Amino acid sequence: MLPRALVFLIATNVVKLNHCTAAIGAAMVNKAVDFEVFGKVQGVFFRKFTKEQADKLGVRGWCMNTAHGTVQGQLQGSEDNIQAMMNWLKSKGSPASEIERAEFRNQQSILELTFNDFTIRRE
Repeated sequence: MLPRALVFLIATNVVKLNHCTAAIGAAMVNKAVDFEVFGKVQGVFFRKFTKEQADKLGVRGWCMNTAHGTVQGQLQGSEDNIQAMMNWLKSKGSPASEIERAEFRNQQSILELTFNDFTIRRE
């Protein structure tokens, strides 16, 4: 039979280990979301400013102009940075843009980032 102090020590360390493992696992989960921004978002450097903001936040993905006058793309990164980028897309944009609305689809948790950086795609 193990001494009482040793049992306490082992139990305490197991709890600490489980707590630490859960925290590490939670920190490793990233988010991905598709977006489309409507309004005056073409011809106003919207994609350039979107890339600059994504780079500033450490968000990966891409954006591009669409044939129907919007900007669409995909974001990947930490939950906090994705939320900050989504807020920026729906309320700030480039200085000359006039955002009517931003739509976000397919928001999901991902274990691994599939983009190396944020890029502007050309049609």
